[in-house]
Amino acid sequence: MNKKNISKLDTRGLKCPEPVLKIAVKSADLKTGDVLEVTGDCPTFENDVKIWCKRIQKTLLFIEHIDNGRVKCQIQF
Repeated sequence: MNKKNISKLDTRGLKCPEPVLKIAVKSADLKTGDVLEVTGDCPTFENDVKIWCKRIQKTLLFIEHIDNGRVKCQIQF
């Protein structure tokens, strides 16, 4: 059975464009099928991630609003 690799990245406290830059750097370590779970609290985080995924042609699996402005998403590579 082939299990997908899930990596986690915490970008809380970072402001645009830092979260997306961190995602881009981390993406170099990921293989096709891997999933990156990212947590952020920047007000533009959700929109920035959506735009980045579309531009880079990666699959945004979900975006979830957690609490106190924190957002969690998963991106499949």
